[in-house]
Amino acid sequence: MDANSYIHISNMDLLIALLFIAISGAISRWQKLELERDMAVGTIRAFAQLLAVGFVLQQLFDAARWYWVVLALAIMTTVAAHNGVRRQTGAKQGLFTVMMAAIATGASITLILVIGVVLRVRPWYMPQYVIPIAGMILGNCMNGAALVVNRLHSELTLRRNQVEAALALGAPAKQAASEAMRESLRAAMMPTINSMMTVGLVHLPGMMTGQMISGTSPLDAVRYQIVVMLMIAAATAVTAMTAAFGALGVFFTPFHQLSPRLELGEAWDAYTHDKSKH
Repeated sequence: MDANSYIHISNMDLLIALLFIAISGAISRWQKLELERDMAVGTIRAFAQLLAVGFVLQQLFDAARWYWVVLALAIMTTVAAHNGVRRQTGAKQGLFTVMMAAIATGASITLILVIGVVLRVRPWYMPQYVIPIAGMILGNCMNGAALVVNRLHSELTLRRNQVEAALALGAPAKQAASEAMRESLRAAMMPTINSMMTVGLVHLPGMMTGQMISGTSPLDAVRYQIVVMLMIAAATAVTAMTAAFGALGVFFTPFHQLSPRLELGEAWDAYTHDKSKH
């Protein structure tokens, strides 16, 4: 397959593709699922958000300036950290810094290795490589951080008596929470491992499929996808580990006691928020 076989999607083609959402809406109406409004809003938002992102990326690609790339990466990292905190079911106070540091650490280490060592992009800030790869890395870092912190909160709550007994015997917070940490890290990394086990057999990843549609040979697309899967595994592991250790400072006091926010959850956030007003 050569580049000339690439099929361009026009605005009319996009309108025709709305038939897919019409089918989904018809099924929802037929089965009385009452999801038609959500589907319509989701479709409008998807169109608006993706077209806006496409316009911004086109400007970014055309400019090809390192400072715009760095700014875009900073914004993406901040949004990822914010969304990671929003996914938490317990207390959220103090977690943004943990999420930000963990995601930035895991993403930056992985991105530097991929761009500088594996792909050897020159110059390093070429946006058509850096932005898409960073987007994939940051998305998985966000998921890993959110999963590990959420699971750690649950594990510490369930194991409260065990943890407090260890603390009472003089164990430091890290040792008392070791079992909870291990379970949390397993939970955060398992989706990535499962994906690696089934890639190519159960599903063809989006990047690989997109490259083949655009005219790239299947073998070249596979090589890129292998790099992507390995970098995602590394990014998730580093981010999850960093977030887990950072969350210990949130869920435990400096005196190696369980923090009140662990038990009170969102009520603790509300209490501290009201207290700060006075």
